[in-house]
Amino acid sequence: MGQKPSTPLADCLNAVCNGRDNCVAYPDNPLYQISWVNRYNLDIPVEPIAVTRPETAQDVSDIVKCAVANSVKVQPKSGGHSYANYGLGGQDGELVIDLVNLNDFSMDTNTWQATIGGGTKLSDVTTRLHDNGKRAIAHGTCPGVGIGGHATIGGLGPSSRMWGSCLDHVVEVEVVTADGSIKRASETENSDLFFALKGSGAGFGVITEFVVKTHPEPGDVVQYSFSLSFSKFEDLVPVFLQWQNLITDPNLDRRFGTEFVMYELGVVITGTFYGTEDEWKASGIPDKIPVGNVSLVVDDWLGVIAQQAEEAALYLSDIRSAFAAKSLALRTDEALSLDTATQLMKYIDDTDRGSLLWFVIFDASGGAVSDVPMNATAYSHRDKIMFVQGYGIGIPTLNQDTKDFIDGVITAIQSRTLQILTTYPGYVDPSLVDAQASYWGPNLKTLGQIKSKWDPNDLFHNPQSVRPGETT
Repeated sequence: MGQKPSTPLADCLNAVCNGRDNCVAYPDNPLYQISWVNRYNLDIPVEPIAVTRPETAQDVSDIVKCAVANSVKVQPKSGGHSYANYGLGGQDGELVIDLVNLNDFSMDTNTWQATIGGGTKLSDVTTRLHDNGKRAIAHGTCPGVGIGGHATIGGLGPSSRMWGSCLDHVVEVEVVTADGSIKRASETENSDLFFALKGSGAGFGVITEFVVKTHPEPGDVVQYSFSLSFSKFEDLVPVFLQWQNLITDPNLDRRFGTEFVMYELGVVITGTFYGTEDEWKASGIPDKIPVGNVSLVVDDWLGVIAQQAEEAALYLSDIRSAFAAKSLALRTDEALSLDTATQLMKYIDDTDRGSLLWFVIFDASGGAVSDVPMNATAYSHRDKIMFVQGYGIGIPTLNQDTKDFIDGVITAIQSRTLQILTTYPGYVDPSLVDAQASYWGPNLKTLGQIKSKWDPNDLFHNPQSVRPGETT
């Protein structure tokens, strides 16, 4: 059955909760997996030793001290959207700190910096920023994602080329460290810890509060959508290369974010331009992007966020499911050649995909994300201009054909590239060999040194987190 509520760990956690309802649960709870663990990827089983739901930073501190005293590993969970269930530890026997109750919000109208609780969902971040001065930050499109994981691993979205990643907006945090201390971290206070938290946060502490810089909401926003159905995916090659040529242009207007999405019925290209329709036309993008079955809508910031959430629900919904996901991060010199694009499309045409619910998604990056030096934060994909992600969803279960298909999508690209391609840790892949090097690259040695200082016993741990003294 797992951990019982009469062990030293349970006694300690029960004392922290002090009789509060919905504060802690153990595997003997009949609703444990459904209501408390609530795995995002149903293909990856995991049973934490306990799940806690603190209400304050002091609760988090006390819970961490219980874990230390009982030699149990810890992982924080914000929205719980890790592809490998790493917010649940990613393996049996870890202690989960679910931040669902830490969702306070305030706005300093002098600095326009917002203070946001570590368990706040992105949909609530958007709404509260709008309601407190019509402000905004860059973040992803899936509304149920929590800021706790998003802003500590990267946090990429349609406005990132204009404003940077979500973590680039973080100026200060309140964090509980491995000894249970409640610390502040910023560029001027505990700056080494702050560096690590901005890109590899789950291995270094539990952030209970973020302070973020904000922007005025854009006025008009132009949404572009292109869709195409066809007899075979190989017919897509010219359309894909036209889109790729656009997004690899170093002079591409930073107000433009875009995705190229392939699925069972065809392709959808979405684009978001943060400006007026006249500015959209003057940018030159309409002359370079595929034309045909095109929809063009001018909306405001909240309208666009809502539409993007609907589009994200197509392939990254909040519904728990069994799925396989793999990804690659690409620099300009690693963009797909005509041969690679052709072979990829032929592979998709010729392979048993095992499911009608699959997606291959190319996201444009670069722009403001690339302005930040590689060694300024733990996030190491500043030089990337594009990410590719493959998803295969099983209804109700995931079969091997779908897993093999998604593996093959990535292999079709990697096998025709001289360099070893890396992976964004927000698209975590439990099958990666040498995952830490792929996720954090040139920053890994520094992160290992910081880990040795702040968490030498690797309390904050998942199967692919930074280890103390990691050097290669």
